[in-house]
Amino acid sequence: MPSDNQNITSSPNAEQSCNVSPERFNIEPFTMVIFGGSGDLSKRKLLPTLYHLCHDQNLPENYSIIGVASSQRTHEEYRELIKEAIQKYGNDSIADKCWENFSKHLFYISGKFDDKKSYDDLSKMLEDTAQVNKKGMKDVIYYMAVPPGFLPGIFEMMPHCDLCKGQFNSRVIIEKPFGTDKESAARLNSIISHSFKENQIYRIDHYLGKETVQNILFFRFANSIFEPLWNRNYIDHVQITVAEDIGIENRANFYERAGVIRDIVQNHMMQLLALVAMEPPTSFEADHIRSEKVKVYRTIRSMDKEYIDKFTVQGQYGPGEIGEKKIPGYRDEKDISDSSNTPTFFAAKFHIDNWRWAGVPFYLRTGKRLQKRITEISIHFKQPPLSLFSSECESREPNVLVLGVQPLEEMSLHIGVKHPGIGNMLYPVNMDFIYERDIKGIHFALPYERLLLDCMKGDRTLFARQDGIEAMWAVVDPIIKRWKDNPARKFPNYTAGTWGPEKADDLIKKDGRQWRTW
Repeated sequence: MPSDNQNITSSPNAEQSCNVSPERFNIEPFTMVIFGGSGDLSKRKLLPTLYHLCHDQNLPENYSIIGVASSQRTHEEYRELIKEAIQKYGNDSIADKCWENFSKHLFYISGKFDDKKSYDDLSKMLEDTAQVNKKGMKDVIYYMAVPPGFLPGIFEMMPHCDLCKGQFNSRVIIEKPFGTDKESAARLNSIISHSFKENQIYRIDHYLGKETVQNILFFRFANSIFEPLWNRNYIDHVQITVAEDIGIENRANFYERAGVIRDIVQNHMMQLLALVAMEPPTSFEADHIRSEKVKVYRTIRSMDKEYIDKFTVQGQYGPGEIGEKKIPGYRDEKDISDSSNTPTFFAAKFHIDNWRWAGVPFYLRTGKRLQKRITEISIHFKQPPLSLFSSECESREPNVLVLGVQPLEEMSLHIGVKHPGIGNMLYPVNMDFIYERDIKGIHFALPYERLLLDCMKGDRTLFARQDGIEAMWAVVDPIIKRWKDNPARKFPNYTAGTWGPEKADDLIKKDGRQWRTW
């Protein structure tokens, strides 16, 4: 973290520095209860992030973290498990003094999620460990780091032990996927609503914790030069790519049930699309921003069978190579059937039928075992009406604004300039901004770090609302159903280490356009 007297500048060569005060978080005393406290998500993400917050002195003096899981452990054994996880997965080395301070706030409850005794034990521990805030209440955050199948049982048990009301100012964080379709999402919310009100529910999508994703709103609405161009009059099309070079890791059971649409499209990609397409909110308050995003989902053109067959592409990776390493096909992965028809690739053309975006296609693609890991939004502007200048390039490229999410968090504007020399030759160049390179002396929050702090502060801006969840499912449900009713007959249909099936290229090429490549 920068010191109190440190100036943060936009670049070492900036003529004028912008003094930004270091961030300080006034977090009230809290207790976080992690259901699934010894599971993979807790060990890889949650506890290392909480340790990092403690390391950076962003946690209050009084707090407690209670892990709840079925395995039998003492408090000390749980602390040792978490210490090993932080050493393996965390970004901070374990410092004796810092670990001593952090570990004394860690507690553990052994119990099954469907056993009332587990919740009686939790109630008693909360009585002993939870500290009151300035308003005389006890802030308790329940984190559901468990598979979706456990959620209904947990939420049905919690009210019986008064874990959600009374002296507790409670909140609950729920990981994706939130349901498996619109109907199940609504049903799950109905169960949760018996214990928590909508303003207590934080549906988390770690993509929204990334700086570049958050910066889409700032970029659009804080810079007057772009917003007048952000419409059908100047933009030809938009591309959103979420490419992964990894496979399914150890998530065979989950991925077989989810597939690429439930895993990536319904949440991550719909959120990115909404941030690009939404109208300006009346203020930066959470519900104003989330309401504008919901409007986008509801104006996405509905898809019938003919549209889905024509403008969507499904794929599944076969054996190949990535970085000279041989990669097995999806059907060769551990615990995957050799006849599985689960798609690992998605591409589609979406239309948003409103005044701003009428006639502007949004091309989305995502997949496993693609050539490289990259998440990017590219805004492709229309060509000038006349071609006044010559160019050595095969085709004159339009202006393209690129918002890179990962691995580099960056923004780049592709423009044409005059090539040095006597002739009038057009030459493509990039004007770019890269966070880590161009902003010095600042700590870049990890996605979970930002989202956990927001929940502690009660800021719901980066969390999905129930109507938004159901609206996103309404967009993708017809595609899931059509693909299920009309399964692919030629899987696998792309080689690991490529950019997906040929049909994905055909989808955009038949419109006279092409995917961005790297």
